[in-house]
Amino acid sequence: MNSCCAQKSETPRPPLVQLIPAVSRPAPPWSAVAIIDQKMQELSSQHFAGKYLILLFYPYDFSFMCPTELIQFSDRIAEFQALGSEVVAVSTDSKFSHFAWVTTPRKQGGLGEMKIPLLSDKSHEIARDYGVLNEKQGYAYRALFVIDRQQIIRHVTINDQDLPRSVDEILRVIQACCFVDKNGNLCPYGPVPTNNAGEEPDYFSTT
Repeated sequence: MNSCCAQKSETPRPPLVQLIPAVSRPAPPWSAVAIIDQKMQELSSQHFAGKYLILLFYPYDFSFMCPTELIQFSDRIAEFQALGSEVVAVSTDSKFSHFAWVTTPRKQGGLGEMKIPLLSDKSHEIARDYGVLNEKQGYAYRALFVIDRQQIIRHVTINDQDLPRSVDEILRVIQACCFVDKNGNLCPYGPVPTNNAGEEPDYFSTT
């Protein structure tokens, strides 16, 4: 074997570096067409000022895992709305692909009726601004951003493509955000307390 070629093949590739907006910093603004109630409508980040927003990136329409996640978030949207929050799902598919997916019955491989918007990032600008675009393949990673009422990023997760997100966990994060924003205290580990919210608990008490 040519020693020069062998040396090149063993040279480690530099890690891929992507710029993801930092927690506690303003969320990048966006505007695009979404499918809402089976209609194509313009939607922007400004529509969610004063609310918590869960920006839910997913790779593809008409895939196997993505519909199971999106349907769970859609079916439980009332729980998010009770906390003053909304969910918007985003992929780099076209608005026409989104429309076809939500107008196809679930038994036929579609999403059926959805109670959350499906945002089309066909230009890839939104996924790129949030640092979650697979530039080579042209799809968004399985990422999630929790953005607060002042449009500040409070929570970020990025999963491997095979790992789904937990609706219960995101509800817990929103509950924690609500607690901290209301009481101005650090939120303790475990279930978010509802009583004596303004008091500092003694976690190390032996009594």
